[in-house]
Amino acid sequence: MNARQLEKLGIPRWACPQAIQAIQELVKQKSLSKPEVRERIRQVAESPSLFVGDPVMDALARELLEEGVLEHREPATYQTWGSDIDPAAHQQMQDACHLPDAVAGALMPDAHVGYGLPIGGVLAMDNAVVPYAVGVDIACRMKLSVLDVAPDDLDSQFHRFRVALEKGTCFGVGESHDQRQHHDVMDEDWTVTRITRENKDKAHRQLGSSGSGNHFAEFGVLTVTEDQADLGLPAGRYTALMTHSGSRGTGASVCSTYSAIAQQQLRRKHERFGRLAWLSMDSEPGQEYWAAMNLMGRYAAANHAVIHRLVSSLLGAQIIAGVENHHNFAWLEEHFGRQVVVHRKGATPASKGELGVIPGSMADPAFIVRGRGNEQSLRSASHGAGRCMSRRAAHDKYNFRAVQKDLERKGVRVLSAGADEVPGVYKKIESVMSEQSDLVEKVARFDPRIVKMCGDGSKAED
Repeated sequence: MNARQLEKLGIPRWACPQAIQAIQELVKQKSLSKPEVRERIRQVAESPSLFVGDPVMDALARELLEEGVLEHREPATYQTWGSDIDPAAHQQMQDACHLPDAVAGALMPDAHVGYGLPIGGVLAMDNAVVPYAVGVDIACRMKLSVLDVAPDDLDSQFHRFRVALEKGTCFGVGESHDQRQHHDVMDEDWTVTRITRENKDKAHRQLGSSGSGNHFAEFGVLTVTEDQADLGLPAGRYTALMTHSGSRGTGASVCSTYSAIAQQQLRRKHERFGRLAWLSMDSEPGQEYWAAMNLMGRYAAANHAVIHRLVSSLLGAQIIAGVENHHNFAWLEEHFGRQVVVHRKGATPASKGELGVIPGSMADPAFIVRGRGNEQSLRSASHGAGRCMSRRAAHDKYNFRAVQKDLERKGVRVLSAGADEVPGVYKKIESVMSEQSDLVEKVARFDPRIVKMCGDGSKAED
């Protein structure tokens, strides 16, 4: 008996697996004829409460009854940092807090609308993971390396730095190096899921590439005002390389595949959650996604490591210190006296003493920060300045060449980018930082001087 036949008997599609199991057991027992089996299934669909406790029909009956049970639990709550946040982002956060397994949330001052969970959203779940609350670009992250090169060389030897960026990485959807790069991550077990196995070759081709959208690679001047033992740097001015990218096409495939599985499993009463669909950590798909997500985390870190290795080598420089962090990921953490799954979609981990990088825009500073461990934010902070204008509106308002010339007059040379990534599309990073002073403290300031982004207008989720 197939799903269509079961639906004619009153069994909704989401309960078909339990109905098929019951039918198989009845057929095995040979206690009823085929017409009697169909009639029994119809009776369960009509009055499921009568069959609770039945040796064969109990699971189906309970599944049907659960659909009619209203959820009386109060939604999780979330706290907001910052005042200039799109109401639609608040709505997305409120929707996420209504998930059955939601425990708590937080909204960072750079928040704006995303897919499912808003970008800048933090969500703690009880034994469940939401692929779209991690994001399309799994393990999108920041990496800053301090180099043994004089800051004055950024101007006097501009050509040298430009060549290092141009040849050290590549930008654009599907782009990859002409010659494959090497890293130990490619020697790991990529058979943990079908998606990672099938995409391993593509991942290897794209190793050391930067993608599109708001991803970038840039040189700038790092100012450390006080000696920083945990950073390993005395006070002073340094040349630094900073990059922003993630797990490229393979990460996107993992997200789309497992989010689709999660959405297919939604019961009718949960269909409104759409891209907020979740996977139980006890389920096979949940365990597969978790394994794939963590592999993508290691791959994204390797991607940055290769970029920094290539760029610094081309520059003829040595890396003397560095900081890096994910901001699209999920972690198992202790909060509220128990273990929960903390999703940070466009949010920086900020446990007490933890170092991270929060960028501004191509014309505004970035900051190395130290977390304060604020439990109300689930030990999180913003991942950047946050967009205040859509990409379409940015293309309508700005001419990239005009902005590029203006920035050069101000000392920032942009090698390539799109009008949708100019400074005017972002909130002011200083304002964002002041709104989260209880979440992180500033350790050092990075001012961009030479910037490279994707210049073909390709879109990528933050």
